[in-house]
Amino acid sequence: MDKRRIGRSDLTVAPFCLGGNVFGWTADEATSFAILDRFVEQGFDFIDTADVYSRWAPGHAGGESETVIGRWFAARPGMRDRVVLATKVGMDMGEAGKGLSAQHIERACEASLRRLQTDRIDLYQSHLDDADVPLEETLRAYERLIAAGKVRVIGASNYEARRLEEALALSADSGLPRYECLQPDYSLAQRGYEAELEPLCRAEQVGVIGYFSLAAGFLTGKYRSAQAAAGRPRENRVAKYLNPRGFALLDALDSVATAQGASPAQVALAWVIARPGITAPIASATSAAQLDELLGAARLSLPAEAIARLDEASAGGIEG
Repeated sequence: MDKRRIGRSDLTVAPFCLGGNVFGWTADEATSFAILDRFVEQGFDFIDTADVYSRWAPGHAGGESETVIGRWFAARPGMRDRVVLATKVGMDMGEAGKGLSAQHIERACEASLRRLQTDRIDLYQSHLDDADVPLEETLRAYERLIAAGKVRVIGASNYEARRLEEALALSADSGLPRYECLQPDYSLAQRGYEAELEPLCRAEQVGVIGYFSLAAGFLTGKYRSAQAAAGRPRENRVAKYLNPRGFALLDALDSVATAQGASPAQVALAWVIARPGITAPIASATSAAQLDELLGAARLSLPAEAIARLDEASAGGIEG
């Protein structure tokens, strides 16, 4: 399988990133292990998580996903060297703190390394911009972690174009580590990244791994009404797509999927993979069978006319 480079770094990955947000939440440890095993067995290698996963769930404190992945590494000798591991820092961890101050980054990195049962993080990402902390302080903290061998490459998540551009310029001027990867909210249903971030990332050779690549499950086609989404973990995230534009997009997905002998989810992910400048979409699975379906997207090559139809059906999301 062809690999793609993460920015200008020496890290290369298969064109699909497994989202770890469900591990220890909607996928228990045994199920998570089965998903992770299957992912690597199928020839894939890129896993993304965050320290805050899954603090939003009742009774959770954060760190649940990292802990599951760490136990998987411990139970599978040699597996750590077969994957590219990404995690994130900066979201509110309660008493453990939040933000991108040097002190918090360095303390949070140590906590993530312990939970993950590893000595290094391949891609360490600022989960959310922190306007209260100078960019230089944040980047110098990452510089120390890289020098110590605890982090290989850094990335940014949820950054606006202006702030990412400022960070990249500072890195270029000062010799500090640069954000080699961006993690935006990006899918057929949510194309706002294309307006300003896409041209910046392509010009600066910043890798892109979009999250919510299936629009919180909406693009799988299983949520076609408010009733279908009611009571589900992502009900609130799906609700904004339950409108005429969203339903028209599902119709286009259905049509292309039928023509390609694929599922709507596979088509939605294949569209992201085909987008110039994209390193990999991020998607999560709650069973090995669901994972198998999603991984089919990496082997699906959409014809130009299918991409054009999906572009047209989803065009209203470029500003949203």
